[in-house]
Amino acid sequence: MTRRLLAYFLLDTSGSMHGEPIQALNNGFNGLISMLRSDPQAMDSLYVSVITFDKEVKNIIPLTDLASFKPVEIKCPESGPTHTGQALEMLCDLVRTDLVKGSMERKGDWKPLLFVFTDGKPSDLQLYRTATAKVKALDFGMIVGCAAGPKAETSFLKELTNEVVRLDTTDVNTLTTFFKWVSSSIEMGSKSQGTGENMVLPPPPGELIIVV
Repeated sequence: MTRRLLAYFLLDTSGSMHGEPIQALNNGFNGLISMLRSDPQAMDSLYVSVITFDKEVKNIIPLTDLASFKPVEIKCPESGPTHTGQALEMLCDLVRTDLVKGSMERKGDWKPLLFVFTDGKPSDLQLYRTATAKVKALDFGMIVGCAAGPKAETSFLKELTNEVVRLDTTDVNTLTTFFKWVSSSIEMGSKSQGTGENMVLPPPPGELIIVV
């Protein structure tokens, strides 16, 4: 059996994403899947899972191999809070179930990847801070946080990971650029994990600002 590379996407679908931002998110994410499908290594080993979070948290795409992945329309309510902490709790439960650990008989999965996209800040801050500690304990190969739009706060993502990028807008062009960069990151990740090297993110395009 091929060693799998699991990639988890936590996508903010709170009320502030309603309208053009959610359409841009759909375009960008489905474009990402198309780009990854052109990479034979990703087709061979990549598995994707998507969690959306607003007032409800849903695993809208349970772990699926890239070849079987079907485009899905990501929806959001017209208003409501951003339950990022609850989404991280669900993520931890999924990873514990999904990830195959190595044993004497077989090699386990590669270290999983996590991409968190938000245009605001957690509404459930106490739970968020408890959950970030649990996520860090799971030993991801890489965690990338993206704060998009004028109201996105990077400080909370920095509590989760050092790899945080900021987008000034949530329009189609910017989100398409972001997801192209994510595609390159996953492709580099699948290659570096195969050689045992640490993952390094590719240089970001001009629309992405690295938060130091």
